Amino acid sequence: MSATPLLQVHDLETCYGDAQALFGASLSVAEGEFVTLLGRNGMGKTTTVRSIMGIMPPRQGRIVFAGQDITRLPSHQIARLGIGLVPEQRQVFANLTVYENLVATAHNDLNQREPWTLPRVYQLFPRLQERAGNLGANLSGGEQQMLAIGRALMTNPRLLILDEATEGLAPLVRAEIWHCLQTLKQSGLSVLVIDKNLVPLMRLADTHFILEKGQTIWHGSSDSLMAARHELKDSLGV
Repeated sequence: MSATPLLQVHDLETCYGDAQALFGASLSVAEGEFVTLLGRNGMGKTTTVRSIMGIMPPRQGRIVFAGQDITRLPSHQIARLGIGLVPEQRQVFANLTVYENLVATAHNDLNQREPWTLPRVYQLFPRLQERAGNLGANLSGGEQQMLAIGRALMTNPRLLILDEATEGLAPLVRAEIWHCLQTLKQSGLSVLVIDKNLVPLMRLADTHFILEKGQTIWHGSSDSLMAARHELKDSLGV
């Protein structure tokens, strides 16, 4: 992994109108690293992701991606720089087919040497190929999540962010998503995940960050998290 992180988030303060949600959120993701953002509901995890993506620019703090300050950039420019987002509640295009969803925003602006293409996404998620002509609205929750991941990969990002990666999915489908994330990690893609399922995250992740009341209160490896899990139990909400 590179010495300089691919993504650096420093002391973010972000507000919803007059209500402040982040009070010093910080994290980093190195090239090829798998990182989690953990914490109870309402602690600022999704707000942190929205700030990184330019959807909710922070009032204070700094976000640097691939050596460029992106703190004040509009969201479409941030996406073009190489950050792919799988948002909470998936947000697939309901009135487009699976195929149309995948190609709608596809690009390889960064000229990746082994780009994500339709055949490669279909290899990762064979069910999407089977459902290629189906509308997004007619897919199951698990299929929609696969589609949302595939759509993000078709933008050929350097960093993939997943907000609530397996929320509300059946156990078998969850297992498929975790297998997919294992494959992405092995490919060398940098990944930042929000999820509540600690067991697979402990196996996959290199580094964990924990948010509480909009602040980063802890970070460390899976081994360190395992050792401190009793002290951190309330912060993790498990």
